[in-house]
Amino acid sequence: MSVQYYEGIGRRKESTARVRVMSGSGGFVVNDKAGEAYFTRLGDMEAIVAPFQAIGADRATFDVTVTVNGGGVTGQTSSVQLGLARALVKMNAENVPALRKVGFLTRDPRIKERKKPGLKRARKAPTYTKR
Repeated sequence: MSVQYYEGIGRRKESTARVRVMSGSGGFVVNDKAGEAYFTRLGDMEAIVAPFQAIGADRATFDVTVTVNGGGVTGQTSSVQLGLARALVKMNAENVPALRKVGFLTRDPRIKERKKPGLKRARKAPTYTKR
């Protein structure tokens, strides 16, 4: 017997998250750890499961497994949130307006700006000396 799940992939900066949602008992596993143990920063788990509240679903009726890699804590948090929202859309297409209205289906396009020649970093110029 195979378990039916819905998968969504979310990305932000350098991090990528593969999120699988299936009906279950409210488990949230990130990289083989409990969600609260992986995302220890205050408010991160609330931000991640916000798509459930946006569609009015009870989080305790779903099991979520996440594989996330790359980037930092903020990028991983946002990528998991986007992946979860996309998985909920695959589960039920009627969730799109509610998730779109709150902005959970929009990928954050900001990435690191490249270093330019003649500059120290992307925009920092060497110190100007008159003499």
